[in-house]
Amino acid sequence: MSAERWENIQDLLHEALCRSPDERGAWLAAACPSDDVRLEVEDLLAAHERPGKLDQLASALFEPLLATRHPPTGPAIPALSRYRIVERLGGGGMGVVYRASDARLGRDVALKFLPPHLSADEAAKKRFMVEARAAAALEHPNLCTIHEIGETEDGQLYIVMGCYDGETIDRAIARGPLPVCDALRIATDVARGLAKAHDRGIVHRDVKPANIMLTSDGDVKILDFGIAKLADVNFTQTGGIIGTVAYMSPEQAFGEPVDYRTDIWSLGVVLYEMVTGVRPFQAPGEQGLLFSILTQEPAPIASL
Repeated sequence: MSAERWENIQDLLHEALCRSPDERGAWLAAACPSDDVRLEVEDLLAAHERPGKLDQLASALFEPLLATRHPPTGPAIPALSRYRIVERLGGGGMGVVYRASDARLGRDVALKFLPPHLSADEAAKKRFMVEARAAAALEHPNLCTIHEIGETEDGQLYIVMGCYDGETIDRAIARGPLPVCDALRIATDVARGLAKAHDRGIVHRDVKPANIMLTSDGDVKILDFGIAKLADVNFTQTGGIIGTVAYMSPEQAFGEPVDYRTDIWSLGVVLYEMVTGVRPFQAPGEQGLLFSILTQEPAPIASL
């Protein structure tokens, strides 16, 4: 198997694991370039679901302990007793998101727990809290509402956001290119939301289809404001790349200081992908992708 093919299969596997089992079949049928690639991904998914020795150990030791902390009436987070977990909505490199019920106000919210390693640096955590609170003060129809930012008793950062019915743009693109009029409307709404944030000196740093929600009412919401700031800090310390390189400006991908222009670059990449169904820069691996971004011109949209 070629490196490019294996990279593609890995990407598809990661995206499939972020979706519920009920959604995977239809998504893979639309996203896989061929039946043999789809079969490869399905085999890996099947292997992923099969319990191994560590799973058996976890079932024997940890699940009984968890049952004593989370009664059958519904799992609750001890440090956040105000919220009751309803279901897991998704997860990735920047944390896990749950739909939760706010007992005090009687509404559903999206509760996002950031990865523990992003909370390890106290100075970085304080800078993140300042940025996230500034993002929470933003009010705009195209920005996801942030209700609360906090820290659990064991030091884990969390964000409580508005919970919207609908789908993220990456799932819409997986079915094929969007009509040009729809893509332009979505991009315009995203630009309006970003302009509001930029006017307040806040840069998103992670504009990509997975962070743009199209609600069931047809509204466009930008998700995850304030989170990538912490990732940028950790990037300089670990030497790794946080986020999806395909949507990063070259400056951000190389860890250099960025301003609002990095969001404009990323929005351009998203608009290109919405209209064509493919990303403007493609190559196997992060290094190949960075080389493509720096040296190659995207194919004209009209040619696609």
